[in-house]
Amino acid sequence: MYRNLKHLVFFIFLISPLISFAQTQSSYIGALDQPNDWVETVFKKLNKRERIAQLFMVRAHTDKGKAFEDSIARLIRKERIGGLVFFQGGPARQAALTNRYQAASKVPLLISMDAEWGLGMRLDSTISYPYQLTLGAIQDNKLIYEMGKQVAMDFKRIGMQVNFAPVADINNNPKNPVIGIRSFGDNKFNVAAKVTSYMKGLQDHNIMVSVKHFPGHGDTDVDSHYDLPKLPFTRERLDSLELYPFRELIKEGASGIMVAHMSIPVLDNTPNLPSTLSKPIVTGLLKEDLGFKGIIFSDAMEMKGVAKFFPEGESDVLGLIAGLDVIELSGNSKRAVKLVRQAIRSKKLNWEGINASVRKVLLAKYWSGLSNKKFVNTENIISELNRLEARQLNQQLADAAVTILNGDEQIRNLDFSKKTALVCIGTPGLTTFQNIMKPLLPNSLIFLLPKDASESDVNNVRAELKAYDQIIVSIHDIRKRPGAVLDYNAGLKTLIADIAGMNSMFTLFANPYAITGLPGIEKAKTLIVNYQNSEEAQKASAKLISGQLKASGKLPVAVSPGFKNGAGITQK
Repeated sequence: MYRNLKHLVFFIFLISPLISFAQTQSSYIGALDQPNDWVETVFKKLNKRERIAQLFMVRAHTDKGKAFEDSIARLIRKERIGGLVFFQGGPARQAALTNRYQAASKVPLLISMDAEWGLGMRLDSTISYPYQLTLGAIQDNKLIYEMGKQVAMDFKRIGMQVNFAPVADINNNPKNPVIGIRSFGDNKFNVAAKVTSYMKGLQDHNIMVSVKHFPGHGDTDVDSHYDLPKLPFTRERLDSLELYPFRELIKEGASGIMVAHMSIPVLDNTPNLPSTLSKPIVTGLLKEDLGFKGIIFSDAMEMKGVAKFFPEGESDVLGLIAGLDVIELSGNSKRAVKLVRQAIRSKKLNWEGINASVRKVLLAKYWSGLSNKKFVNTENIISELNRLEARQLNQQLADAAVTILNGDEQIRNLDFSKKTALVCIGTPGLTTFQNIMKPLLPNSLIFLLPKDASESDVNNVRAELKAYDQIIVSIHDIRKRPGAVLDYNAGLKTLIADIAGMNSMFTLFANPYAITGLPGIEKAKTLIVNYQNSEEAQKASAKLISGQLKASGKLPVAVSPGFKNGAGITQK
């Protein structure tokens, strides 16, 4: 299995107990000021090229086949990179591949994933916790801390040390194409409190974070994956809004922060220069003004927001000059290492700065447990990642997020014997919600209307509904990433407005911003918001309507003049 015995022996040597103080520190930030024998021992064994390579993390997958996996193993052996960022695949395959890659590496690899809502964001057969926007509706932040703890347990189980999360962006632009459901909302205080809870749940269990996207990606109308967004705001606006959560998180001991690719003229007016490559932003603002001492990660350098203007490793060097510690997903890491050495020779960079970043990376490896790293046990991994306590928490989170916007009198007085229409809109087949509600309403009939329902089908349902005493409508967005606008045809949207004028109750399993694009829905006697189309959300709504659950959620964003941030009925 291990192709290079020399590297395996050296890896085993590195994971021996070389430490001079307790393995677990109270915080990564606190450990930065403490001497560490393991860090110094490893550092001294690295030559100059290997030190630079420790600052690079490259892409890894378990769904791209053996040739791709072999290419990453070769890169690890030859380039001596510092870490990996895993993407799509499966947990058992990733665990096995992690073992292979760790054995191939001279220094233990820092393994990471962008798992904002848990492993299910990337891996099959794992749990997807609610989107951060759903969590934004929850009033008990202890639940969010517990979610961070469970995600940390999952990371440890499959051999990972860094979560590129949580998202600290304030989503005050409903048209934002890239943040949206990934944000806790548009209230800076709520965002800061919930990001802190999630972050502490991870860090208290020795998982590094990379809070993102500094200095704030919430009010943009361009996706930095495809182009360079621009923040045209004043410094006063940035200080009072975008920077607020990051300032609070730094106070709370954030171990890592990710810098976004954005043009911010008030901070650096260099044309087409992303914030990731700006020394006034990375060093001046983040390090000096805000006093951040942890690891500064770049956002992915393969994204068009930076690669469009700085290709083939050029951005990596400029990022390190700006003050970044770790380059994520370099476009060409081999070339970048050479360019870094050239920059040092030309005095654009210096070894003092490089060495300080390398020590930060090595300390992250130590702090997260890699100094006594054991290979991942690949047996029973799926069952252990789907443990009962995690599944129960997932349902608790969905239950706590349910929000009632219009009066709950209809829910309290629902007559389960009346002739009831269960109208399911936006999905081609029966859902968990209908399957639960139908047995509870013996005198009911289900109507299914997919998002592309024909005009005749819509008209037939409209006519039939007149014969029913009460109507319960569920609106579903079945897209993987629910957008701010439902992709329904015009006929369906008109039908929703018509039903809202009847004796109707609506439950929305979609992005709450979708309410804006459904004029007339505000007239419904009851409007329940569940924020996403998960099974847990559908179970929560059914529990609410059947009297098994009391709603406590509050809107984390303003969706219309009538439904502002904080709206929601708390049931007694």
